[in-house]
Amino acid sequence: MPNCCETSQGGRVITPSCSFRYGISEFYNPSIAEPPVPSPTPPSGKKNNNFIIIVVVSVAISLILIIVVIIFIRRRKSEKKDQNVEDIIDTASLQFDFSTIRIATNNFSDDNKLGQGGFGAVYKGMLSDRQQVAVKRLSLHSNQGEVEFKNEVQLVAKLQHRNLVRLLGFCLERNERILIYEFVPNSSLDHYISKSINHEYMNWERRYKIIGGISRGLLYLHEDSRLRIIHRDLKLSNILLDADMNPKISDFGMAKLFEMDQSQGNTNHVVGTFGYMPPEYIKHGQFSVKSDIYSFGVLILEIVSDQKRSGFEIQDEDLLTYAWKSWNEGSAANLIDPSMRDNPTTEMMKCIHIALLCVQENVSDRPTIGSVVHMLNSDSVNLPAPKRPGFYTYTATESRTTPNNLIRRRTEGAPLSQNDVSITELCPR
Repeated sequence: MPNCCETSQGGRVITPSCSFRYGISEFYNPSIAEPPVPSPTPPSGKKNNNFIIIVVVSVAISLILIIVVIIFIRRRKSEKKDQNVEDIIDTASLQFDFSTIRIATNNFSDDNKLGQGGFGAVYKGMLSDRQQVAVKRLSLHSNQGEVEFKNEVQLVAKLQHRNLVRLLGFCLERNERILIYEFVPNSSLDHYISKSINHEYMNWERRYKIIGGISRGLLYLHEDSRLRIIHRDLKLSNILLDADMNPKISDFGMAKLFEMDQSQGNTNHVVGTFGYMPPEYIKHGQFSVKSDIYSFGVLILEIVSDQKRSGFEIQDEDLLTYAWKSWNEGSAANLIDPSMRDNPTTEMMKCIHIALLCVQENVSDRPTIGSVVHMLNSDSVNLPAPKRPGFYTYTATESRTTPNNLIRRRTEGAPLSQNDVSITELCPR
C-alpha cells in the first residue's frame, strides 16, 4: 500500500488473492451489495482437467445405469423362467401307475388297439371310474428318450382348448413311456376323406364346421395360449373327431415351443409329412407359424375336394397344381366333392380361396391364422388374389428353373409320409 497509494486520499486495490479500499469519507453502505468481483480465468490446463473429470464421471454414471437395467431385465426373465419350470415340474399329479394302465387296456390287448405308428401303438382303455381313454404306448425300440418323453408331457399338459386333444396323464415306469389322452370316439379325419360311403354323412355343413374348429385350435396354439406352439405336422390323421364331430388337433410330438415374441426357427432335422410341409421348410429347414398355415391350406383343399393329397392325380397333376390351374381358369368349382358340385355355395368357394392363400409359395404372402379365422367367420371380407402355391407342377411350356420346381425335383421319389419318432423340442427362453 505504501508503494502505490500513500499520496492518494482514497483508492481501491484488486488482486487475485486480495481486495481492499480506503478513503477519508464513508463509502460503505451495508444495504447496497457491491457488484461481485469477477473470478480470475483459470489456466487452460486446469480447464481441460475439469472437462475430462466431467466426461469420466458422466460415462461412469451411464455405465452403472446400463448395468443396473441389464441386471433387472435378466432377473425378471429368470423369475419368469423359474415360474415356467415350476409349471413344468408340477406334473406329478398326472402320473399313472403302469399296473393301472395295464388293467385299463386289458394288458394291451390287440382287441383294444386303435392304431399303430412309427412311435408305437395306441390302445383304447377304461379307468376304474369308467372313463374311456386313449393310451399311447411308445415303442421300446424307438429313438425317443426319457427327456423327449417328458418334454411332450410338459408341453401338452399346458394346452387346454376344446379343439385340442386333452392329455389326462402319463406313465414313466421301468422301460415304459406311456401317454394317456381323452378318448375321441370318431377316429381321425383321415377315415372320412376319400371314402365314398361317407359322402352323405360328411355333408358340407359338417365339413365347414370341421374347418372352423381346426382354425380355432390353431389360433389358440399360435396366438391365444400362454406359450406359442408351432405344430409342424398338421394332417388328416392328426385331426381327431369327437362324438359330435368336433375336430381336435392331436399329436404334438414334433411341435416347437416359442416365446410369444418369437415366431420362427431353423432346424437341421426336417420332420413331418411330405405334401403338408412348405417349400422353405424342406429346402432350408425354416419353420414358422406360416408352416402350419401352409399345412392347414392343404387340409382345407382335401376336405373340400374329398381327395387326399397323396392319392390325388388328375391329368398328372397333384392337388395343389390342379386347384391353382382351376382357379386361374375360372373353374374352381371342379375342385369341390362331386357329391356337392351341383350346388356350389359361397362358403365352398371361399374355402378354396382361403386354402390357396394359405399354400402360397412365399411365406410373407400367407395370412396369419387370426386373419384366416376372420375370413371364415365374415361374409364381408374382400379376400386378396392368391399367388402361385409351393410345389407347383409345371407343364412342358412353362419354365422349369424356378425355385418351386427345384424343390419339387428335390422331393421327387421321397416317401409321402415321414412317420418320424414323436419328439417335442422346447426352445430355451
